[in-house]
Amino acid sequence: MTREHLPRTMRPKPGSKKGKATIGGTGVPPVSSQLRITRRNLPHWQLGGATYFVTFGVKKGTLTEQERSLVLAACRHWHLRKWKLHAVVVMPSHVHLLAQPLPCGKNEWYPLGEILHSIKSYSAHQVNKRRQSADAVWLDESFDRIVRDQAEFREKLLYIARNPLKAGLARTERDYPYFWLGGDTGETPVPPGLKVGGRNR
Repeated sequence: MTREHLPRTMRPKPGSKKGKATIGGTGVPPVSSQLRITRRNLPHWQLGGATYFVTFGVKKGTLTEQERSLVLAACRHWHLRKWKLHAVVVMPSHVHLLAQPLPCGKNEWYPLGEILHSIKSYSAHQVNKRRQSADAVWLDESFDRIVRDQAEFREKLLYIARNPLKAGLARTERDYPYFWLGGDTGETPVPPGLKVGGRNR
């Protein structure tokens, strides 16, 4: 991906409506403007308005082309509904994405964990339906990192776009059908004044 292919502006969708969060039974509270850190095996940082680079992996084996298509559709499902999905690539063994959860109320944002849980749960169900299996499809935890500034945003965007090329799956990012670049992304996805400093992973 060259510089001219990078997104130029990030505009809210005209007429979009933002209501209260629907947690959907996960029990996950909305995210506030205060940094919140939780940990299982991996640390998870959440900050309202932040953009995240996320990776989650296949637990065993690899995804077929049809399965990668299902996963890509699941990742795109919440675009402009619960998050702005700037870019996503579904590889045979893992998924990389760059996304920014949307507001769900005054000074509240949809939790990243809730969105990822929905994507992984739905896609696993669809994959297992095709396989006629009940095995776990995804590793339990995802890796997520708050994107600190515009330079890091571009770096992660290029990393996502070039992943299939490095793996020998395509000659250009346009040749790989399981890479998607959001058409409404912009050059300022990191909120002005966002400071996480050296503590950010």
